[in-house]
Amino acid sequence: MSATLARMSTEAPVHLRIAARGQHIERWTVHRNSYPAGRIGYLRWRRDLQDFHANRIGEIMAIAGYDAADIGRVRALLRKERLKSDAEVQMLEDVACVVFLEHYLGGFMAKTDPEKLAGILAKTWSKMSLFGREQALKLCLHPSVPALLERGLARLKTSSQAPRARAASGDC
Repeated sequence: MSATLARMSTEAPVHLRIAARGQHIERWTVHRNSYPAGRIGYLRWRRDLQDFHANRIGEIMAIAGYDAADIGRVRALLRKERLKSDAEVQMLEDVACVVFLEHYLGGFMAKTDPEKLAGILAKTWSKMSLFGREQALKLCLHPSVPALLERGLARLKTSSQAPRARAASGDC
């Protein structure tokens, strides 16, 4: 997250840099299998993780001497408050999406049904800003990704609102 943020925003504010570092702090302590299976359980787990990460980073920041305003700002970033309307929250989301595409998508492709993967890609794409999508299009992704993304976007009926995905050309 930190390296991708530095690449995407060379002068990111300190609150955003802290949030990027804390995005998944101690995530392994909140097990997915302790929540119900399915989308509702998954979304609850994700919401609880946002609160957990925000609180944990807040504790660390307090020990390090940050004031309540600084801690509150980082917590708001980690909770993704005002996504789409707060530029720093949107940047954090864009970074998380690019990190997923660059570092974790391959693992998902190996274990996920293509139709489900198309939906995951479309939902990821729809959370990103135009800038985030431009950064994603620079990645060297598996050649099947653009077609899967287009299929997922068509199902979400948002393909006319989002730029078409095109794989990076040349040597990857």
